[in-house]
Amino acid sequence: MSTQRRGDFVIPLISVAVDALAIEGAFLLAYWLRFRSGIVGGGQAPRIEGYLVGSVVIVVVWLMLFQSRRMYGARRSVSLADEFVNVVKVVSTGMLVVMSAAFFYRDFSYSRVVFAMLWIFATVLLVCARAAVQGLERALYRKGRHLQEAILLGNDERADRVYSRLQGHPSFGISILGYFAGGDAPGNLRLVQAPRLGCLAEAPAFIRARGIELAFIALRSEDHPALFDAIAECEGVNVEFMMVPDVLEILTSRVQVRELEGIPFLLVKGMPFTAWGRILKRSFDVVIAAFTLLAASPLMALIAAAVRWDSPGPALFAQRRVGLDGREFTMYKFRSMRAGAEREDARAGLGIRNDPRRTRVGAFLRRTSLDELPQLMNVLAGDMSLVGPRPERTHVVEELRRVVPKYLDRHRVKTGVTGWAQVNGLRGDTSIEERIRYDLYYIENWSLAFDVRILLRTLRAAFTTRESVEA
Repeated sequence: MSTQRRGDFVIPLISVAVDALAIEGAFLLAYWLRFRSGIVGGGQAPRIEGYLVGSVVIVVVWLMLFQSRRMYGARRSVSLADEFVNVVKVVSTGMLVVMSAAFFYRDFSYSRVVFAMLWIFATVLLVCARAAVQGLERALYRKGRHLQEAILLGNDERADRVYSRLQGHPSFGISILGYFAGGDAPGNLRLVQAPRLGCLAEAPAFIRARGIELAFIALRSEDHPALFDAIAECEGVNVEFMMVPDVLEILTSRVQVRELEGIPFLLVKGMPFTAWGRILKRSFDVVIAAFTLLAASPLMALIAAAVRWDSPGPALFAQRRVGLDGREFTMYKFRSMRAGAEREDARAGLGIRNDPRRTRVGAFLRRTSLDELPQLMNVLAGDMSLVGPRPERTHVVEELRRVVPKYLDRHRVKTGVTGWAQVNGLRGDTSIEERIRYDLYYIENWSLAFDVRILLRTLRAAFTTRESVEA
C-alpha cells in the first residue's frame, strides 16, 4: 500500500472516531443538561441506561448518513464552510430519523428537549471535530506526507491555472509531477517550472507505471481525439480524470433534455431561479441582513465616527451601480478614501493595491471588508442580495460587455455583497474573464446551501491580513 493510500485510510479512520465521540458527547451533554445540571427543567431523571442504548443507535445511524454523503475520505478539496453545511444537513436528517424511531418505540420515553439540545450540540461538536481533523490533515500535507500524485494533460493557460493554484497551496494535498503535451509550456507561464513528461500518447504508460490516481485535463478541442485515445488506454486502471472546462463547455454547462409532446429539446440556457427559489433567497437575505444590521449597529456607529475623524467628508460613500436586469441603483459603503477621490479614477487607476488616496481608517476597513457593511441596507431595500456577482458602474459595464463574452449574464440575478469569485481570491486587479467564469458558475449552480458556504468563507476571509481591493 502506497504512502498516499495509507494517508487516505488513516484520515477517514480518525474522522469516523472523532465523529462518533462528538455524537456521543453531544448526547450525554444534552442528557446531563436536561436532567442532572438543574439548569433546564427538573423532576425525576430517567435511567441513563435507556439513553445510552439510544445513543449507540444514533451514533451508528448518523455515521451511516455521513458515509452516504461520502464524507469519509481524504478531504483535500473540501473547505470548513462546506463541512459546516454538510454537517447541518446530516444532523438534521439524522434528527428526523431518530425522532421517528423514538415515536414508534413505546417501551421508553425520550425527552423532546434532549433531542432539541442534541441537534445543537451535535452540530457544534461535529464541526469542531472536523475542523480539528482537517487541521491535522492539512498539517501533514504541508510536511509533504500523504500527498496525492497527479499529472496535467495540457500546457496552455488553463493548465497553468491548475498548476499555479495547486502548487501554491501545499495544504491541498496534491503534488503535480509534471505535464504531458505536444510541446513545452510558453515561457510566460508558471507551468514552465514543472517538467514536461512527454507527449499525450505517453501519459497512459506513465499512469500505469507510477500508479497515478489523478489526472487534470486542460486541452484544446483539437486535442480531444488524442485525449479519448489516452483515456481508452487507461481502461482497467484506477485513475480519476478531471477536466478543466473551456469556453464551449461553460456555454453548455447546464445542457438538459426536455420533452414537449414527444419532441426532445436541448435546454442550453434556463432560468437561474424558480419562483420558490427567489422567495427562499429573498427571505434568507432579509432575515440575515436585518439580524446583522441590528447586531452590528454599535460597530457601524463607531466606524462612521472613525471615518469622519480620520478625514473630512461624509462617513458613507454612495455610487451608482448596475444590478438585476441592468437596472441602476445607489450602492453604499463606508468611505475608505478621501472625499472626492472617485474623480481621480481615470488617473489613479481602478482596483490598485496601496492606493495613495486611501485613508488610514479606510485601509483597515478594506483589509477587513468592514467597508461593505452598509450594503446590508441595499439588501434590505431589495437592490442587492447577500451573495451574487459584485456590481459594477455603468460605464464599466458598457466597456466590458463588448469585450467579455457572456458578461451581461451576470445581471440575470441580483448583485451581491460577496460572491463566489471574491471568496476564491478574484477581486480588483485580477482577470475579469476569470471572475465572469466564477460568477456564471454560481448563477448556474445556485442553492441556499451554496450561499451559506460563500458567506462562511467570506467571514473567514475577513479575518485574514490580505489587503482587499475594490471589486
